[in-house]
Amino acid sequence: MARVALVTGGSRGVGYGIARALVEDGWTTYVTSRRGSGPDGARALVCDHADDASVSAVFDEIASDAGGLDLLVNNAWAAPKGFGGFSEPFWKRPVDDWDTLIGVGLRAHYVASVHAARVMTEAGSGLIANISSFGSRGHLHSVLYGMSKTALDKMAADMAVELRGTGVSSISLWLGLIRTELLLSLGVDEFAGFSLARAEDPEFVGRVIAGLSADPGLPELSGHTLVTAELGRAYGIVNNDGTPPDSHRAAFGGGPLFPPPAEPAADSDSDSERTPT
Repeated sequence: MARVALVTGGSRGVGYGIARALVEDGWTTYVTSRRGSGPDGARALVCDHADDASVSAVFDEIASDAGGLDLLVNNAWAAPKGFGGFSEPFWKRPVDDWDTLIGVGLRAHYVASVHAARVMTEAGSGLIANISSFGSRGHLHSVLYGMSKTALDKMAADMAVELRGTGVSSISLWLGLIRTELLLSLGVDEFAGFSLARAEDPEFVGRVIAGLSADPGLPELSGHTLVTAELGRAYGIVNNDGTPPDSHRAAFGGGPLFPPPAEPAADSDSDSERTPT
């Protein structure tokens, strides 16, 4: 029986690539977007993630159609007015940036996780994966962007505590620079100091998530924040062109995040592969 996945915000960019990789791996894959579009082979559902009732309807439809859910990828995101405004300091930005970056970029993930956990705990298995960012560790884009991503990491850590013993795992993923169609269209060789040649394809992220969901050691990783590039190396997963992407851990200061280590690490700046960050 095919495994069932839901990728929120799957009409383009990272979510689109994740969904496409899951379809290619044999998953029955649902995607949400306000336009109801997604990659070939995925089942696209219209959803406004700022509307709790709309999110609830998605899970009702998946339950009716597929009978269960094995994987939730929390990827939905909404840009503030004038995405380029990220170059401005917070006090020069509209306060209602909160409504997109926190309201959708954080709250919507929590709402979807609540619905997914209800289904998964009843079945006794499943994975909830948050698409996070190195913006948890260092300044990236804006104050609110960093706040939302750090909260996703903490959310995964605390959900894992309450999910313990249910068979359901929660993790947060730090992605590196992603070779989206938009980024590639700029015709540049690097972005924010990182090489596009060593960046991650959206499909790479999807293959890593599929590998993580099949990892027999997943229960021990539950609650951790993990770096997709490092997981890829551990699982032998590469980009579409066969190259392994770079981890940005060292560029953002190295060291662990969630859950906090019980004791200070002897070498907190080591770029350990697959070791939770």
